[in-house]
Amino acid sequence: MATTTPHHRTRRGLGLAAALLAGGLLFAACGDDDGDSASPTPASSESPQATTEAPSPTTEAASPTTVAEDDMTSAPATMGASGPGCAAVPADGEGSFAGMADDPAATAASNNPVLTTLVQAVGAADLGDTLNSEGPFTIFAPTNDAFAAIPPDQLDAVLADTELLTDVLTFHVVAGQMLSAADLEAAGSVETVNGAQLTFSDEGGALTINGTATGVCTDVPTANATVHIIDQVLLPS
Repeated sequence: MATTTPHHRTRRGLGLAAALLAGGLLFAACGDDDGDSASPTPASSESPQATTEAPSPTTEAASPTTVAEDDMTSAPATMGASGPGCAAVPADGEGSFAGMADDPAATAASNNPVLTTLVQAVGAADLGDTLNSEGPFTIFAPTNDAFAAIPPDQLDAVLADTELLTDVLTFHVVAGQMLSAADLEAAGSVETVNGAQLTFSDEGGALTINGTATGVCTDVPTANATVHIIDQVLLPS
């Protein structure tokens, strides 16, 4: 993705960004092997070699089956994503977690009804092909409700200003890494494609970005990115 440097933004652009910040954005969601312990009957006439080795294939074959069954009951519904906002993501289809995992980031977002305004903004900034490229990326995706909290005239003005819009959107993207919520909290801060830093903390068990935005559904996998759905639009200072 082409890096957009934040240092030469216009006064008008910064004024619009400040107006966005005043919107107040909130999203309401959304040990030992068992086979080894099963010793043969002492009275068996079989050789020790045979009785010792016989249980091993059975035990080893059973282990993957058990793990697979456990994974099937816990993993596919969210594909590892977590948070109250995950309930707003479709349970099946291309916009579901499983559907998004198969597609690159921009395509995955376009299939998710929670992210339609973000998709519109990405299209207006002509960033779709970039976000569908090889990556990898870490993406912070504001919900429709986050954008809806911005007064319509201000949102329209930002969507019409390609430079400002690109500046804002690239502040939501980290290039070269697919970082989980735990990775971000451990790092404390990361540099975005915009060139500015985002900071992270854990507030009551939730990923918090820049002290204000909250990850309402984190660790959403796509084919080329880890996406964190958030409840506010982030603005570079």
